[in-house]
Amino acid sequence: MKHDPLHGELSEGDARYLLIRGDSLMGLFRRLPAPACEAALEAFAASVAEHGGRSAARYCAGDRERLLATVASKAGELGWGTWTLDRDGDELRLVVVNSPFAQGYGNANHPVCAPIAGMLQSVAALVFGARAVAGESACAAQGAMQCRFSARLAA
Repeated sequence: MKHDPLHGELSEGDARYLLIRGDSLMGLFRRLPAPACEAALEAFAASVAEHGGRSAARYCAGDRERLLATVASKAGELGWGTWTLDRDGDELRLVVVNSPFAQGYGNANHPVCAPIAGMLQSVAALVFGARAVAGESACAAQGAMQCRFSARLAA
């Protein structure tokens, strides 16, 4: 990560980052009516899958299995919580402790960690070498102790 205070920039390679309060970001979703919130979270996941997937591809460097450890480490460095990723055959499982998305959103009646699901989708596609789908099965915003995700090859 490179911080250039002269230009007000934080970057890694050609990817520019920014720091924003989690509650400021997730407050946007809280303020939307339910159908719009769901659509916006899906769009957020797709955007992270696309753009975050480019970063994950750089981390891969041909070693798909090492990618899991690298992504888990980078997630923590970027403030995305503590990630534990494991592979079981054709499924990737992810447990996230301290998700900034769940914390920033607050109590919810639906999963809110869409960006993590989007990133997992990209990582799974790199690991499996084909298009993948990912979803969140438990969310701290809904009262779970940890956020849980899984990814598989797309049908």
